[in-house]
Amino acid sequence: MIKEYLFPTIIYIKDLPNANELNSYLEKHIVEWSNQDKGVSKTNVNGWHSQTDMNHKKEYEPLIRELFQMQNEIVKEEHLDMEPRLGNMWANINPPGGYNNNHIHPNSLFSGAYYVKAKPNSGRLALMDPRPGVQQIMPTRKPGKMPRELWRDAYYDAVPGRLIMFPSWLWHKVELNQSNDVRISVSFNFII
Repeated sequence: MIKEYLFPTIIYIKDLPNANELNSYLEKHIVEWSNQDKGVSKTNVNGWHSQTDMNHKKEYEPLIRELFQMQNEIVKEEHLDMEPRLGNMWANINPPGGYNNNHIHPNSLFSGAYYVKAKPNSGRLALMDPRPGVQQIMPTRKPGKMPRELWRDAYYDAVPGRLIMFPSWLWHKVELNQSNDVRISVSFNFII
């Protein structure tokens, strides 16, 4: 039997080396920002979502450089003929009980999250199967570990220093923060 994998949805993950110093720096600036600006209401529930102009603020350039480095790797990997452009970027602070509803990022190519501060159980990133109609039938599966290619959704723990990028059309959400501390992340969109 021939087995081929067609139309994959690729998720890119990178753990930044020596992220502790960067995260301490980012946490300080993001918390100060949240104390001065009420933020906006988007998909966030019981949490703070900054304005989306973070990519125009000089204090966030160390993270922006990391985002571009990874996006350039993705451009090369996917044989894209383009220069990456960072369309917008924002910070999220989800206290205990905070989460983000299902959403996509229209008018973008790649979106993602960088984790500044996160304890265990502070809310996983959930990615949903993008194929239309796949939820119309849910076959009974045998007990045991199912191969990844058969999953209908995937979950990624929030790990400080971790950078995740995925196609912007992929439905995703952030689970409820069930830890005893805030979860701080940065989200962004690369555009065509």
